[in-house]
Amino acid sequence: MAEAARSLVYSFQEYVALEEYSNVRHEFRDGSILAMAGGSPEHAALCAAISGLIMQGIMGTRCVVHSSDLRVRVHATGLATYPDVSVVCAPRELDPEDRNTVRNPRVLVEVTSPSSEDYDRGEKREQYQQITSLAEYVIVSHRTRRMEVWRRRDAGWVVETAPSGARVRLDSIGIELEVDRVYEIAAQAD
Repeated sequence: MAEAARSLVYSFQEYVALEEYSNVRHEFRDGSILAMAGGSPEHAALCAAISGLIMQGIMGTRCVVHSSDLRVRVHATGLATYPDVSVVCAPRELDPEDRNTVRNPRVLVEVTSPSSEDYDRGEKREQYQQITSLAEYVIVSHRTRRMEVWRRRDAGWVVETAPSGARVRLDSIGIELEVDRVYEIAAQAD
């Protein structure tokens, strides 16, 4: 007689302990520990391009740009993940259960990939939007020159889509990004 498969549920502390010694990053979602896929060279170049442009724009402020090495936790849902780019403004709020995890990003950026696009636009976006400090969530398309900016407003979240030739303003950190410039910088390696 076959035994039913047992589904393991992990605690956040077990997840953090695994991450401390793992050479692969994992996302913590609903008690599950899920390996995160590595990105393509194009994905990495887009992340670096947008990170560099944001960094230039916020010089001299109390905000810091972080790469995908920074773990962010959504207090309301427990999700812990590594956004492609995070902007955290002072004072930084660390998770009380893990001093290497931040809970108060102001801006989060995800560059889509074929395997992550639906998740980035759907469930992950919905979870990110529960972070009380989050003012803007930027989705950068891997398919075409297009960026979406989800903004927190009094009445809820609104989205602005910026195609090739457009600019997007990140009001919460006071900068403007030219869509084509992000993709041109990323393409320099080709």
